[in-house]
Amino acid sequence: MHLCQSSDIQADGPSGSRVLPSSVAPKTADDSSKEEPKHSVKFFLHASGNIAIRFPYNQVCWPLFVPVICFILKVVSDTAIAHKVLINAVKKIPKATWNAKERLWIIPLSSLSTAEDILRETPGLKIEVENLDPLVRRAITAATAAPDLQDRYDNIPSYIETKLLPFQREGVRFVLQRGGRALIADEMGLGKTLQAIAVALCVREAWPVLVLTPSSLRLHWASVLLSQCSGSNRGGFSVVSTAKGTARLDGLFNIVSYDSVPKLQGTLMASEFKKAQYAILLSGTPALSRPIELFKQLESLYPSVYKNVHDYGNRYCRGGVFGLYQGSSNHEELHNLMKATLMIRRLKKDVLYELPVKRRQQVFLDLAEKDLRQIKALFLELGVVKDRIKASSSKDEQESLKFTQKGLINKIYTDSAEAKIPAVKEYLGTVIEKKKVGCIRIDGGTPAASRQSLVTEFQENEAIKAAVLSIKAGGVGLTLTAASTVIFAELSWTPGDLIQAEDRAHRIGQVLDGQENTMEVSSNLPRSSPAKQKILSSHRSPSSSPQKQKTLHSSPTCSPMKQKTLDGYLKRCGTPDTTDAEPSLKHPRN
Repeated sequence: MHLCQSSDIQADGPSGSRVLPSSVAPKTADDSSKEEPKHSVKFFLHASGNIAIRFPYNQVCWPLFVPVICFILKVVSDTAIAHKVLINAVKKIPKATWNAKERLWIIPLSSLSTAEDILRETPGLKIEVENLDPLVRRAITAATAAPDLQDRYDNIPSYIETKLLPFQREGVRFVLQRGGRALIADEMGLGKTLQAIAVALCVREAWPVLVLTPSSLRLHWASVLLSQCSGSNRGGFSVVSTAKGTARLDGLFNIVSYDSVPKLQGTLMASEFKKAQYAILLSGTPALSRPIELFKQLESLYPSVYKNVHDYGNRYCRGGVFGLYQGSSNHEELHNLMKATLMIRRLKKDVLYELPVKRRQQVFLDLAEKDLRQIKALFLELGVVKDRIKASSSKDEQESLKFTQKGLINKIYTDSAEAKIPAVKEYLGTVIEKKKVGCIRIDGGTPAASRQSLVTEFQENEAIKAAVLSIKAGGVGLTLTAASTVIFAELSWTPGDLIQAEDRAHRIGQVLDGQENTMEVSSNLPRSSPAKQKILSSHRSPSSSPQKQKTLHSSPTCSPMKQKTLDGYLKRCGTPDTTDAEPSLKHPRN
Protein backbone atom coordinates (compact mmCIF):
# COMPACT_ATOMS: atom_id res chain seq x y z
CA MET A 1 0.00 0.00 0.00
CA HIS A 2 1.33 3.43 -0.95
CA LEU A 3 0.65 6.39 1.31
CA CYS A 4 0.43 10.04 0.44
CA GLN A 5 2.32 13.05 1.70
CA SER A 6 0.57 14.94 4.48
CA SER A 7 0.73 18.10 2.38
CA ASP A 8 -1.53 16.39 -0.19
CA ILE A 9 -4.44 16.52 2.28
CA GLN A 10 -5.96 19.82 3.25
CA ALA A 11 -7.34 19.70 6.77
CA ASP A 12 -9.79 22.48 6.03
CA GLY A 13 -11.32 23.44 2.69
CA PRO A 14 -12.83 26.81 1.88
CA SER A 15 -15.91 25.96 3.95
CA GLY A 16 -14.21 23.80 6.51
CA SER A 17 -14.70 20.58 4.51
CA ARG A 18 -12.05 17.97 3.75
CA VAL A 19 -10.48 18.06 0.25
CA LEU A 20 -9.05 14.99 -1.47
CA PRO A 21 -5.66 15.26 -3.10
CA SER A 22 -5.74 16.03 -6.81
CA SER A 23 -4.31 12.59 -7.67
CA VAL A 24 -7.51 10.93 -6.47
CA ALA A 25 -10.00 13.64 -7.25
CA PRO A 26 -12.86 12.62 -9.56
CA LYS A 27 -11.95 12.88 -13.22
CA THR A 28 -13.68 15.43 -15.38
CA ALA A 29 -14.41 15.30 -19.05
CA ASP A 30 -11.30 17.37 -19.73
CA ASP A 31 -9.07 14.78 -17.97
CA SER A 32 -9.79 12.13 -20.57
CA SER A 33 -8.17 14.23 -23.27
CA LYS A 34 -4.90 14.51 -21.39
CA GLU A 35 -1.89 12.50 -22.65
CA GLU A 36 -1.08 9.37 -20.67
CA PRO A 37 1.86 10.10 -18.33
CA LYS A 38 5.26 8.59 -19.11
CA HIS A 39 7.11 6.46 -16.61
CA SER A 40 10.90 6.82 -16.82
CA VAL A 41 13.11 3.73 -16.34
CA LYS A 42 16.90 3.87 -16.48
CA PHE A 43 19.34 1.01 -17.13
CA PHE A 44 22.96 1.49 -16.07
CA LEU A 45 26.01 -0.54 -15.09
CA HIS A 46 26.26 -1.14 -11.37
CA ALA A 47 29.54 -1.28 -9.41
CA SER A 48 28.86 -4.98 -8.78
CA GLY A 49 29.24 -5.65 -12.49
CA ASN A 50 25.51 -6.26 -12.94
CA ILE A 51 22.78 -4.13 -14.52
CA ALA A 52 20.87 -1.71 -12.30
CA ILE A 53 17.29 -0.56 -12.98
CA ARG A 54 16.10 2.66 -11.43
CA PHE A 55 12.75 4.44 -11.63
CA PRO A 56 11.28 7.13 -9.34
CA TYR A 57 8.99 6.19 -6.50
CA ASN A 58 6.30 8.82 -5.93
CA GLN A 59 5.14 7.33 -2.67
CA VAL A 60 2.14 8.68 -0.84
CA CYS A 61 1.95 8.63 2.93
CA TRP A 62 -0.69 9.46 5.50
CA PRO A 63 -0.52 12.12 8.20
CA LEU A 64 -0.29 10.62 11.64
CA PHE A 65 -1.60 13.73 13.32
CA VAL A 66 -4.24 16.20 12.34
CA PRO A 67 -5.44 18.86 14.82
CA VAL A 68 -8.47 17.69 16.78
CA ILE A 69 -8.78 14.20 15.17
CA CYS A 70 -6.27 11.47 14.19
CA PHE A 71 -7.42 9.31 11.34
CA ILE A 72 -6.26 6.99 8.58
CA LEU A 73 -7.69 7.21 5.09
CA LYS A 74 -6.82 4.78 2.34
CA VAL A 75 -6.01 6.45 -0.97
CA VAL A 76 -4.92 4.66 -4.13
CA SER A 77 -3.66 7.06 -6.76
CA ASP A 78 -3.11 6.46 -10.45
CA THR A 79 0.61 6.91 -9.92
CA ALA A 80 0.70 4.34 -7.15
CA ILE A 81 -1.14 1.83 -9.30
CA ALA A 82 1.26 2.46 -12.18
CA HIS A 83 4.24 1.87 -9.93
CA LYS A 84 2.71 -1.33 -8.64
CA VAL A 85 2.34 -2.56 -12.21
CA LEU A 86 5.93 -1.54 -12.98
CA ILE A 87 7.27 -3.32 -9.91
CA ASN A 88 5.38 -6.49 -10.79
CA ALA A 89 6.86 -6.31 -14.28
CA VAL A 90 10.42 -6.00 -12.93
CA LYS A 91 9.83 -8.95 -10.64
CA LYS A 92 9.25 -11.10 -13.71
CA ILE A 93 12.84 -10.47 -14.88
CA PRO A 94 14.98 -13.55 -14.20
CA LYS A 95 17.17 -13.20 -11.08
CA ALA A 96 16.01 -9.64 -10.37
CA THR A 97 16.76 -8.55 -6.79
CA TRP A 98 15.87 -5.40 -4.86
CA ASN A 99 18.72 -3.33 -3.42
CA ALA A 100 17.02 -1.53 -0.56
CA LYS A 101 20.07 0.53 0.37
CA GLU A 102 20.43 2.12 -3.06
CA ARG A 103 16.71 1.80 -3.92
CA LEU A 104 17.17 0.11 -7.26
CA TRP A 105 16.74 -3.30 -8.87
CA ILE A 106 19.75 -5.45 -9.81
CA ILE A 107 19.74 -8.00 -12.64
CA PRO A 108 22.59 -10.06 -14.16
CA LEU A 109 24.00 -9.14 -17.57
CA SER A 110 22.34 -12.18 -19.09
CA SER A 111 18.87 -10.84 -18.17
CA LEU A 112 19.23 -7.50 -19.95
CA SER A 113 17.44 -8.44 -23.20
CA THR A 114 14.64 -10.17 -21.30
CA ALA A 115 14.21 -7.11 -19.07
CA GLU A 116 13.83 -4.83 -22.07
CA ASP A 117 11.23 -7.13 -23.63
CA ILE A 118 9.22 -7.38 -20.41
CA LEU A 119 9.11 -3.62 -19.88
CA ARG A 120 8.32 -2.96 -23.52
CA GLU A 121 5.37 -5.39 -23.43
CA THR A 122 3.92 -4.25 -20.10
CA PRO A 123 0.27 -3.32 -20.87
CA GLY A 124 -1.38 -0.15 -19.66
CA LEU A 125 1.83 1.83 -19.12
CA LYS A 126 3.79 4.19 -21.30
CA ILE A 127 7.37 3.39 -20.27
CA GLU A 128 10.23 5.59 -21.43
CA VAL A 129 13.47 3.61 -21.10
CA GLU A 130 16.90 5.23 -20.87
CA ASN A 131 18.99 2.51 -22.48
CA LEU A 132 22.66 1.72 -22.01
CA ASP A 133 25.16 3.45 -24.24
CA PRO A 134 25.54 1.48 -27.52
CA LEU A 135 29.22 0.75 -26.78
CA VAL A 136 28.33 -0.56 -23.33
CA ARG A 137 25.54 -2.65 -24.80
CA ARG A 138 27.88 -4.18 -27.41
CA ALA A 139 30.42 -5.06 -24.74
CA ILE A 140 27.81 -6.73 -22.54
CA THR A 141 26.36 -8.65 -25.48
CA ALA A 142 29.83 -9.90 -26.45
CA ALA A 143 30.68 -10.89 -22.87
CA THR A 144 27.45 -12.82 -22.34
CA ALA A 145 27.90 -14.58 -25.68
CA ALA A 146 31.40 -15.82 -24.78
CA PRO A 147 31.57 -19.59 -24.23
CA ASP A 148 31.95 -20.72 -20.64
CA LEU A 149 35.05 -22.93 -20.50
CA GLN A 150 35.12 -23.58 -16.76
CA ASP A 151 34.75 -27.31 -17.34
CA ARG A 152 38.33 -27.26 -18.69
CA TYR A 153 39.75 -26.22 -15.34
CA ASP A 154 40.41 -29.88 -14.59
CA ASN A 155 42.98 -29.93 -17.44
CA ILE A 156 45.48 -28.16 -15.16
CA PRO A 157 48.09 -30.70 -14.00
CA SER A 158 47.87 -31.37 -10.28
CA TYR A 159 51.49 -30.32 -9.65
CA ILE A 160 50.56 -26.83 -10.86
CA GLU A 161 46.99 -26.63 -9.60
CA THR A 162 48.12 -27.35 -6.04
CA LYS A 163 50.42 -24.32 -6.20
CA LEU A 164 47.51 -21.99 -6.92
CA LEU A 165 46.12 -20.01 -4.00
CA PRO A 166 42.31 -19.73 -3.73
CA PHE A 167 42.16 -16.26 -5.29
CA GLN A 168 44.41 -17.45 -8.13
CA ARG A 169 42.06 -20.34 -8.82
CA GLU A 170 39.26 -17.77 -8.95
CA GLY A 171 41.27 -15.78 -11.49
CA VAL A 172 41.76 -18.81 -13.72
CA ARG A 173 38.04 -19.62 -13.59
CA PHE A 174 37.21 -15.97 -14.36
CA VAL A 175 39.23 -16.11 -17.58
CA LEU A 176 37.73 -19.46 -18.57
CA GLN A 177 34.20 -18.24 -17.87
CA ARG A 178 34.79 -15.43 -20.36
CA GLY A 179 35.88 -17.70 -23.14
CA GLY A 180 39.60 -17.36 -22.49
CA ARG A 181 39.76 -13.64 -23.33
CA ALA A 182 40.25 -11.44 -20.28
CA LEU A 183 42.48 -9.03 -18.37
CA ILE A 184 44.10 -10.22 -15.14
CA ALA A 185 44.85 -6.95 -13.36
CA ASP A 186 45.97 -8.18 -9.94
CA GLU A 187 48.37 -6.01 -7.99
CA MET A 188 52.06 -6.78 -8.41
CA GLY A 189 53.22 -9.87 -6.61
CA LEU A 190 49.94 -11.80 -6.71
CA GLY A 191 50.96 -14.33 -9.36
CA LYS A 192 49.52 -13.12 -12.65
CA THR A 193 52.11 -15.13 -14.61
CA LEU A 194 51.21 -18.40 -12.92
CA GLN A 195 47.49 -17.78 -13.47
CA ALA A 196 48.09 -17.15 -17.17
CA ILE A 197 50.13 -20.36 -17.49
CA ALA A 198 47.35 -22.28 -15.75
CA VAL A 199 44.79 -20.91 -18.22
CA ALA A 200 47.05 -21.86 -21.14
CA LEU A 201 47.22 -25.43 -19.80
CA CYS A 202 43.42 -25.56 -19.80
CA VAL A 203 43.35 -24.99 -23.58
CA ARG A 204 46.41 -26.97 -24.58
CA GLU A 205 44.80 -28.00 -27.88
CA ALA A 206 45.19 -24.38 -29.01
CA TRP A 207 48.99 -24.27 -28.55
CA PRO A 208 51.54 -22.89 -29.55
CA VAL A 209 51.50 -19.85 -27.27
CA LEU A 210 52.87 -16.37 -27.92
CA VAL A 211 53.99 -14.33 -24.89
CA LEU A 212 54.57 -10.59 -25.41
CA THR A 213 56.31 -9.01 -22.45
CA PRO A 214 58.63 -6.16 -21.46
CA SER A 215 62.22 -7.15 -22.18
CA SER A 216 63.01 -7.04 -18.46
CA LEU A 217 60.55 -9.88 -17.88
CA ARG A 218 61.47 -12.19 -20.77
CA LEU A 219 63.82 -14.29 -18.70
CA HIS A 220 61.38 -14.23 -15.79
CA TRP A 221 58.75 -15.82 -18.02
CA ALA A 222 61.25 -18.37 -19.23
CA SER A 223 62.30 -19.28 -15.69
CA VAL A 224 58.68 -19.73 -14.57
CA LEU A 225 57.90 -21.89 -17.59
CA LEU A 226 61.01 -24.00 -17.16
CA SER A 227 60.29 -24.47 -13.47
CA GLN A 228 57.01 -26.11 -14.44
CA CYS A 229 58.91 -28.65 -16.57
CA SER A 230 61.24 -29.94 -13.86
CA GLY A 231 63.98 -27.53 -14.89
CA SER A 232 64.29 -28.76 -18.46
CA ASN A 233 63.14 -27.46 -21.82
CA ARG A 234 61.19 -30.55 -22.73
CA GLY A 235 58.16 -28.40 -23.46
CA GLY A 236 59.90 -26.52 -26.26
CA PHE A 237 59.93 -23.04 -24.73
CA SER A 238 61.70 -20.44 -26.84
CA VAL A 239 62.95 -16.99 -25.84
CA VAL A 240 62.88 -15.18 -29.17
CA SER A 241 65.70 -12.73 -29.86
CA THR A 242 66.12 -10.51 -32.90
CA ALA A 243 69.64 -9.43 -32.02
CA LYS A 244 71.22 -11.78 -34.54
CA GLY A 245 68.91 -11.16 -37.46
CA THR A 246 65.86 -13.25 -38.28
CA ALA A 247 63.93 -15.05 -35.55
CA ARG A 248 61.54 -17.98 -35.73
CA LEU A 249 58.35 -18.57 -33.78
CA ASP A 250 58.57 -22.34 -33.70
CA GLY A 251 58.39 -23.08 -29.97
CA LEU A 252 55.37 -24.25 -28.03
CA PHE A 253 55.83 -21.11 -25.91
CA ASN A 254 57.39 -18.18 -27.79
CA ILE A 255 58.51 -15.31 -25.54
CA VAL A 256 58.94 -12.02 -27.39
CA SER A 257 59.77 -8.60 -25.94
CA TYR A 258 57.75 -5.54 -26.87
CA ASP A 259 60.84 -4.04 -28.47
CA SER A 260 61.11 -6.98 -30.86
CA VAL A 261 57.52 -6.77 -32.11
CA PRO A 262 58.22 -4.16 -34.86
CA LYS A 263 61.13 -6.28 -36.12
CA LEU A 264 58.92 -9.38 -36.18
CA GLN A 265 55.85 -7.65 -37.59
CA GLY A 266 55.91 -9.55 -40.87
CA THR A 267 56.41 -12.89 -39.14
CA LEU A 268 53.67 -12.19 -36.61
CA MET A 269 51.16 -11.03 -39.20
CA ALA A 270 51.77 -14.16 -41.25
CA SER A 271 51.43 -16.48 -38.24
CA GLU A 272 48.38 -18.13 -36.76
CA PHE A 273 48.78 -15.96 -33.64
CA LYS A 274 46.99 -13.14 -35.48
CA LYS A 275 43.80 -15.20 -35.34
CA ALA A 276 44.28 -16.49 -31.79
CA GLN A 277 41.10 -17.71 -30.16
CA TYR A 278 42.36 -17.03 -26.65
CA ALA A 279 44.02 -13.86 -25.37
CA ILE A 280 45.04 -12.97 -21.81
CA LEU A 281 46.35 -9.55 -20.81
CA LEU A 282 48.35 -9.08 -17.61
CA SER A 283 48.72 -5.70 -15.95
CA GLY A 284 49.10 -4.61 -12.36
CA THR A 285 48.28 -0.99 -13.26
CA PRO A 286 45.12 -0.90 -15.43
CA ALA A 287 43.67 2.30 -13.97
CA LEU A 288 45.28 5.07 -16.02
CA SER A 289 44.64 8.77 -15.79
CA ARG A 290 44.08 8.79 -19.56
CA PRO A 291 41.55 6.08 -20.53
CA ILE A 292 42.55 6.41 -24.19
CA GLU A 293 45.65 4.39 -23.32
CA LEU A 294 43.39 1.42 -22.52
CA PHE A 295 41.72 1.37 -25.93
CA LYS A 296 44.25 -0.87 -27.70
CA GLN A 297 44.15 -3.41 -24.89
CA LEU A 298 40.35 -3.51 -24.95
CA GLU A 299 40.38 -3.72 -28.73
CA SER A 300 42.72 -6.72 -28.62
CA LEU A 301 40.28 -8.63 -26.39
CA TYR A 302 37.05 -7.59 -28.11
CA PRO A 303 37.81 -6.23 -31.59
CA SER A 304 34.15 -6.42 -32.62
CA VAL A 305 33.17 -4.20 -29.68
CA TYR A 306 35.96 -1.63 -29.55
CA LYS A 307 36.16 -1.16 -33.29
CA ASN A 308 35.80 2.62 -33.37
CA VAL A 309 38.15 4.76 -31.32
CA HIS A 310 35.77 7.72 -31.64
CA ASP A 311 32.90 5.87 -29.94
CA TYR A 312 35.23 5.03 -27.09
CA GLY A 313 36.92 8.42 -26.98
CA ASN A 314 33.70 10.42 -27.00
CA ARG A 315 32.32 8.35 -24.16
CA TYR A 316 35.34 7.99 -21.86
CA CYS A 317 38.08 10.41 -22.92
CA ARG A 318 36.48 13.85 -23.06
CA GLY A 319 37.53 16.94 -21.16
CA GLY A 320 41.27 16.94 -21.76
CA VAL A 321 43.21 20.14 -22.41
CA PHE A 322 46.20 18.52 -24.13
CA GLY A 323 44.49 17.25 -27.27
CA LEU A 324 41.64 15.11 -28.51
CA TYR A 325 40.64 12.27 -26.17
CA GLN A 326 43.31 13.11 -23.60
CA GLY A 327 40.84 13.61 -20.79
CA SER A 328 38.63 11.34 -18.69
CA SER A 329 34.84 11.08 -18.64
CA ASN A 330 32.33 8.52 -17.38
CA HIS A 331 35.27 6.84 -15.67
CA GLU A 332 33.05 5.07 -13.13
CA GLU A 333 31.05 3.49 -15.93
CA LEU A 334 34.25 2.42 -17.71
CA HIS A 335 35.56 0.82 -14.53
CA ASN A 336 32.27 -1.02 -13.99
CA LEU A 337 32.19 -2.08 -17.64
CA MET A 338 35.67 -3.57 -17.51
CA LYS A 339 34.88 -5.43 -14.28
CA ALA A 340 31.62 -6.74 -15.70
CA THR A 341 33.00 -7.98 -19.00
CA LEU A 342 36.73 -8.68 -19.02
CA MET A 343 38.76 -7.61 -15.97
CA ILE A 344 39.51 -9.21 -12.61
CA ARG A 345 41.59 -7.25 -10.11
CA ARG A 346 42.63 -8.11 -6.56
CA LEU A 347 44.80 -6.07 -4.20
CA LYS A 348 47.26 -7.45 -1.68
CA LYS A 349 45.21 -6.08 1.18
CA ASP A 350 42.18 -8.01 -0.08
CA VAL A 351 43.88 -11.41 -0.21
CA LEU A 352 46.51 -11.00 2.49
CA TYR A 353 45.09 -13.83 4.57
CA GLU A 354 45.63 -16.24 1.64
CA LEU A 355 49.25 -15.30 0.97
CA PRO A 356 52.32 -17.01 2.40
CA VAL A 357 53.85 -14.98 5.18
CA LYS A 358 56.98 -14.36 3.17
CA ARG A 359 57.87 -15.04 -0.44
CA ARG A 360 61.09 -14.72 -2.40
CA GLN A 361 61.33 -14.58 -6.14
CA GLN A 362 64.39 -14.70 -8.35
CA VAL A 363 64.24 -12.38 -11.35
CA PHE A 364 66.57 -12.96 -14.28
CA LEU A 365 67.64 -9.87 -16.18
CA ASP A 366 68.68 -9.80 -19.81
CA LEU A 367 71.98 -7.89 -20.09
CA ALA A 368 73.56 -6.49 -23.23
CA GLU A 369 76.53 -8.40 -24.61
CA LYS A 370 78.72 -5.29 -24.47
CA ASP A 371 78.11 -5.04 -20.73
CA LEU A 372 79.17 -8.64 -20.21
CA ARG A 373 82.27 -8.66 -22.39
CA GLN A 374 84.62 -7.28 -19.73
CA ILE A 375 83.08 -9.48 -17.05
CA LYS A 376 83.56 -12.60 -19.16
CA ALA A 377 87.21 -11.63 -19.66
CA LEU A 378 87.61 -11.28 -15.90
CA PHE A 379 86.11 -14.73 -15.35
CA LEU A 380 88.55 -16.22 -17.83
CA GLU A 381 91.43 -14.51 -16.01
CA LEU A 382 90.06 -15.78 -12.69
CA GLY A 383 90.03 -19.32 -14.03
CA VAL A 384 93.68 -19.05 -15.04
CA VAL A 385 94.63 -17.77 -11.57
CA LYS A 386 92.76 -20.66 -9.91
CA ASP A 387 94.62 -23.17 -12.06
CA ARG A 388 97.94 -21.54 -11.18
CA ILE A 389 97.10 -21.74 -7.47
CA LYS A 390 96.43 -25.46 -7.77
CA ALA A 391 99.62 -26.05 -9.73
CA SER A 392 101.84 -23.91 -7.53
CA SER A 393 104.12 -25.61 -5.02
CA SER A 394 105.44 -22.39 -3.50
CA LYS A 395 103.57 -21.04 -0.48
CA ASP A 396 104.63 -17.47 -1.19
CA GLU A 397 103.46 -17.77 -4.79
CA GLN A 398 100.13 -19.22 -3.65
CA GLU A 399 99.60 -16.35 -1.22
CA SER A 400 100.35 -13.86 -3.98
CA LEU A 401 97.99 -15.63 -6.40
CA LYS A 402 95.25 -15.78 -3.76
CA PHE A 403 95.58 -12.05 -3.26
CA THR A 404 95.21 -11.61 -7.03
CA GLN A 405 92.21 -13.95 -6.95
CA LYS A 406 90.44 -11.85 -4.31
CA GLY A 407 91.07 -8.73 -6.34
CA LEU A 408 89.56 -10.32 -9.44
CA ILE A 409 86.50 -11.49 -7.47
CA ASN A 410 85.94 -7.99 -6.11
CA LYS A 411 86.37 -6.55 -9.60
CA ILE A 412 83.81 -8.99 -11.02
CA TYR A 413 81.46 -8.14 -8.16
CA THR A 414 81.58 -4.38 -8.74
CA ASP A 415 81.58 -4.58 -12.54
CA SER A 416 78.61 -6.94 -12.59
CA ALA A 417 76.70 -4.54 -10.33
CA GLU A 418 77.36 -1.68 -12.75
CA ALA A 419 76.38 -3.85 -15.73
CA LYS A 420 73.00 -4.57 -14.14
CA ILE A 421 72.04 -0.92 -13.62
CA PRO A 422 70.18 -0.44 -16.96
CA ALA A 423 68.34 -3.76 -16.60
CA VAL A 424 67.43 -3.06 -12.97
CA LYS A 425 66.08 0.37 -13.92
CA GLU A 426 63.98 -1.20 -16.65
CA TYR A 427 62.65 -3.83 -14.26
CA LEU A 428 61.70 -1.15 -11.74
CA GLY A 429 59.62 0.44 -14.47
CA THR A 430 57.42 -2.66 -14.40
CA VAL A 431 57.19 -2.64 -10.62
CA ILE A 432 56.34 0.97 -9.84
CA GLU A 433 53.09 2.27 -11.28
CA LYS A 434 54.53 5.54 -12.52
CA LYS A 435 57.86 6.32 -14.09
CA LYS A 436 58.44 9.44 -12.00
CA VAL A 437 57.88 8.98 -8.28
CA GLY A 438 59.30 10.52 -5.16
CA CYS A 439 62.00 8.58 -3.34
CA ILE A 440 64.46 8.84 -0.48
CA ARG A 441 68.08 7.67 -0.41
CA ILE A 442 70.00 6.47 2.61
CA ASP A 443 73.55 5.15 2.36
CA GLY A 444 76.77 5.28 4.32
CA GLY A 445 77.21 8.96 3.50
CA THR A 446 73.82 10.02 4.87
CA PRO A 447 74.25 11.93 8.18
CA ALA A 448 72.71 10.14 11.14
CA ALA A 449 70.71 13.26 12.00
CA SER A 450 68.98 13.18 8.60
CA ARG A 451 68.05 9.51 8.54
CA GLN A 452 64.98 9.65 10.78
CA SER A 453 63.48 12.56 8.87
CA LEU A 454 63.94 10.63 5.62
CA VAL A 455 62.31 7.55 7.16
CA THR A 456 59.38 9.63 8.41
CA GLU A 457 58.93 11.10 4.95
CA PHE A 458 58.84 7.63 3.40
CA GLN A 459 56.43 6.32 6.01
CA GLU A 460 53.96 9.20 5.92
CA ASN A 461 54.22 10.92 2.53
CA GLU A 462 52.15 9.09 -0.10
CA ALA A 463 54.13 10.78 -2.88
CA ILE A 464 57.30 8.97 -1.74
CA LYS A 465 56.95 5.53 -3.32
CA ALA A 466 60.50 4.19 -3.07
CA ALA A 467 63.51 4.12 -0.78
CA VAL A 468 66.93 3.52 -2.31
CA LEU A 469 69.16 2.13 0.41
CA SER A 470 72.50 0.47 0.83
CA ILE A 471 72.17 -2.91 2.51
CA LYS A 472 74.20 -1.78 5.49
CA ALA A 473 72.26 1.44 5.99
CA GLY A 474 68.96 -0.26 5.24
CA GLY A 475 69.50 -3.01 7.76
CA VAL A 476 70.24 -1.00 10.87
CA GLY A 477 67.78 0.94 13.01
CA LEU A 478 65.25 1.82 10.33
CA THR A 479 61.51 1.18 10.42
CA LEU A 480 60.11 1.12 6.88
CA THR A 481 56.85 -0.71 7.45
CA ALA A 482 55.06 1.26 4.74
CA ALA A 483 56.92 -0.87 2.20
CA SER A 484 55.54 -4.10 0.81
CA THR A 485 58.37 -5.10 -1.51
CA VAL A 486 62.13 -5.35 -1.08
CA ILE A 487 64.23 -5.61 -4.21
CA PHE A 488 67.89 -6.56 -3.93
CA ALA A 489 69.75 -5.28 -6.94
CA GLU A 490 72.89 -6.86 -5.52
CA LEU A 491 73.77 -9.68 -3.13
CA SER A 492 75.81 -9.36 0.03
CA TRP A 493 78.58 -11.81 0.89
CA THR A 494 76.65 -12.73 4.04
CA PRO A 495 73.07 -14.09 3.80
CA GLY A 496 72.21 -12.64 7.21
CA ASP A 497 72.80 -9.16 5.84
CA LEU A 498 70.03 -9.62 3.31
CA ILE A 499 67.60 -11.06 5.82
CA GLN A 500 68.34 -8.19 8.16
CA ALA A 501 67.61 -5.69 5.39
CA GLU A 502 64.36 -7.50 4.57
CA ASP A 503 63.28 -7.12 8.16
CA ARG A 504 63.17 -3.35 7.85
CA ALA A 505 59.92 -3.67 5.87
CA HIS A 506 58.14 -5.93 8.33
CA ARG A 507 54.85 -4.87 9.87
CA ILE A 508 54.57 -4.01 13.51
CA GLY A 509 52.36 -6.55 15.27
CA GLN A 510 53.69 -9.79 13.77
CA VAL A 511 55.23 -12.47 15.95
CA LEU A 512 57.73 -15.28 15.71
CA ASP A 513 56.37 -18.83 15.79
CA GLY A 514 59.26 -20.72 17.35
CA GLN A 515 57.77 -24.17 16.77
CA GLU A 516 57.83 -23.94 13.00
CA ASN A 517 60.72 -21.47 12.83
CA THR A 518 58.61 -19.36 10.50
CA MET A 519 56.89 -16.03 10.76
CA GLU A 520 53.18 -15.72 11.44
CA VAL A 521 50.88 -12.71 11.40
CA SER A 522 49.07 -12.29 14.70
CA SER A 523 45.39 -13.04 14.14
CA ASN A 524 44.17 -10.45 16.62
CA LEU A 525 45.86 -7.49 14.98
CA PRO A 526 44.60 -5.39 12.06
CA ARG A 527 46.13 -6.06 8.67
CA SER A 528 47.84 -3.08 7.16
CA SER A 529 47.54 -2.21 3.49
CA PRO A 530 50.91 -2.42 1.72
CA ALA A 531 51.22 0.48 -0.66
CA LYS A 532 54.85 1.12 -1.47
CA GLN A 533 57.93 -0.51 -2.96
CA LYS A 534 61.31 -0.50 -1.25
CA ILE A 535 64.55 -0.80 -3.19
CA LEU A 536 67.71 -1.95 -1.44
CA SER A 537 71.00 -1.89 -3.31
CA SER A 538 74.78 -1.97 -2.72
CA HIS A 539 76.52 -4.63 -0.65
CA ARG A 540 77.75 -3.27 2.65
CA SER A 541 77.17 -5.53 5.62
CA PRO A 542 74.65 -4.46 8.28
CA SER A 543 74.80 -5.44 11.90
CA SER A 544 72.46 -8.10 13.21
CA SER A 545 69.18 -7.43 15.01
CA PRO A 546 66.82 -9.42 17.26
CA GLN A 547 63.46 -10.76 16.16
CA LYS A 548 61.62 -8.60 13.70
CA GLN A 549 58.23 -8.96 12.07
CA LYS A 550 57.70 -10.21 8.53
CA THR A 551 55.52 -8.70 5.84
CA LEU A 552 54.68 -9.63 2.27
CA HIS A 553 57.55 -8.69 0.02
CA SER A 554 59.59 -10.04 -2.88
CA SER A 555 63.35 -10.33 -2.93
CA PRO A 556 64.59 -10.57 -6.52
CA THR A 557 68.28 -11.45 -6.62
CA CYS A 558 70.29 -11.48 -9.79
CA SER A 559 73.84 -11.48 -11.12
CA PRO A 560 74.93 -11.72 -14.75
CA MET A 561 77.40 -14.57 -14.28
CA LYS A 562 77.16 -17.69 -12.11
CA GLN A 563 74.17 -16.30 -10.31
CA LYS A 564 73.54 -17.52 -6.76
CA THR A 565 70.10 -17.22 -5.21
CA LEU A 566 69.49 -16.22 -1.64
CA ASP A 567 67.90 -19.61 -1.08
CA GLY A 568 71.14 -21.23 -2.14
CA TYR A 569 73.09 -19.16 0.32
CA LEU A 570 70.66 -20.06 3.08
CA LYS A 571 71.05 -23.76 2.40
CA ARG A 572 74.85 -23.50 2.35
CA CYS A 573 74.76 -21.71 5.68
CA GLY A 574 72.39 -24.26 7.19
CA THR A 575 69.62 -21.68 7.64
CA PRO A 576 66.11 -23.23 7.48
CA ASP A 577 64.53 -22.34 4.12
CA THR A 578 60.90 -21.27 4.40
CA THR A 579 60.43 -20.01 0.87
CA ASP A 580 59.52 -23.09 -1.16
CA ALA A 581 56.76 -22.90 -3.75
CA GLU A 582 54.40 -24.59 -1.29
CA PRO A 583 55.61 -23.46 2.16
CA SER A 584 54.04 -25.04 5.20
CA LEU A 585 53.28 -21.69 6.77
CA LYS A 586 50.47 -20.58 8.97
CA HIS A 587 48.27 -17.82 7.63
CA PRO A 588 46.29 -15.22 9.55
CA ARG A 589 42.62 -15.95 9.92
CA ASN A 590 39.65 -13.69 10.49
